[in-house]
Amino acid sequence: MATAGDEGTITGELRDSFRGNLIRAGDPEFDDERAIYNAMIDKRPQLIAKCSDVADVIAAVDYGRENELDTAIRSGGHNGPGLSLVDDGLVIDLEEMNGIRVDPEQKTVTVEAGCTWGDVDHATHAFGMATVSGIISTTGVGGLTLGGGHGYLTRKYGLTIDNLVGADVVLADGRMVRASADEHEDLFWAIRGGGGNFGVVTSFEFDLHPVETVVAGPMFWPLSELETTMEWYREWLPNAPRDVYAFYLVAEVPGDPFPEEIHGEKVCGLMWCCTGPEDQAEAMLQTARDVAEPMFEHVGEMPYPTLQGMFDGLYPEGDQWYWKGDFVRELTDDAIAEHRRFAEVPTAKSTMHLYPIDGAVHDVGSDETAWAARDANWSMVIAGVDSDPANVDEMSDWARDYWDAVHPHTLGGSYINFMMEEGDERIRATYGENYERLQQVKAKYDPDNFFHVNQNVEPAA
Repeated sequence: MATAGDEGTITGELRDSFRGNLIRAGDPEFDDERAIYNAMIDKRPQLIAKCSDVADVIAAVDYGRENELDTAIRSGGHNGPGLSLVDDGLVIDLEEMNGIRVDPEQKTVTVEAGCTWGDVDHATHAFGMATVSGIISTTGVGGLTLGGGHGYLTRKYGLTIDNLVGADVVLADGRMVRASADEHEDLFWAIRGGGGNFGVVTSFEFDLHPVETVVAGPMFWPLSELETTMEWYREWLPNAPRDVYAFYLVAEVPGDPFPEEIHGEKVCGLMWCCTGPEDQAEAMLQTARDVAEPMFEHVGEMPYPTLQGMFDGLYPEGDQWYWKGDFVRELTDDAIAEHRRFAEVPTAKSTMHLYPIDGAVHDVGSDETAWAARDANWSMVIAGVDSDPANVDEMSDWARDYWDAVHPHTLGGSYINFMMEEGDERIRATYGENYERLQQVKAKYDPDNFFHVNQNVEPAA
């Protein structure tokens, strides 16, 4: 087995076929390059292979397989449990592969796997279009997409995977294939929600939609209004027009740019994104105001990329993160009572979000993609977050206790991008009846489970 300490192995066996940068433990840039979004993660790989192109990816996969190295794939590095890194193994880093091509005639965009969603929004906005992504623009395209992907445009245009036209995938044996509705259809089914289990996706092709400006922004109520507003929200949201998106949140108001008089206030609220006419948006906002008087709102027309980057400053790389998620079909009275019991967040950045995954998401059958939760109405995340490592235990305990309280009122599975390393039972619950089919696809394309540093689906026997 090769090791990063073996100079001849690294510089000879891989470097001769590799154009990108190979970074080993002990190199000056090693600590910077192994840092990821969640500063709670401290893993030390043997080697980080920063790929410049598909040929580099193939060479790195071959090297990892032939030398039996645990191998992780890194796109944006936002994975909560740090599955984009690995101790004592190989990291195939795609950051330098960040080309984007917009086809305005076909209304598609082809995106290399090292891009962030901010890169994509910048490119597509010039043409007055967008595709479905998350809510933080520094998130990597690869991880979000392979997990399913949901965000501000989801009620109208579905999940990110519902907008995926095709993908180029380097398999465990070093071959590259195209996965689409017409080529390797079983692989295409699996990568739409099945995570990084099946290969290294080097590029994605997405459908685009006419999205230029939106009416968007936050609306906060005092935390004392949680029961009233959440009871209204559970009835209103599923019946709202698909042009209207609003995720429910509990939080502590941070500093700037919010008014000083509400800094530090514990709040519940909505984060809005309306793609329809302005008068429709105003009618929806007024409906919410009539439920309870907001203590603060800042909702207005803005370019879509501005909305996408709104949380970037609040959640920069380098915070400590511990999160847990669940799919939610109904917000029962008992569930709302538990939300109220735990809603006082322990640190300024900790939060709970209920992201809508209804509307267009429900137009796709549960067996049409690996993402099985087509009957859920929300994807919930409870995130303990802070910049100070001294607060890790407090915020993690809060997130776990909160999740333990509301979990019995959920569907049991979770968006895999909102999971820590929680074991096989949780992964099976997430994929439900699709799990065995995923195992079969895994056995076909990765029978030795080379790609196992992920929310792993083991190949069928």
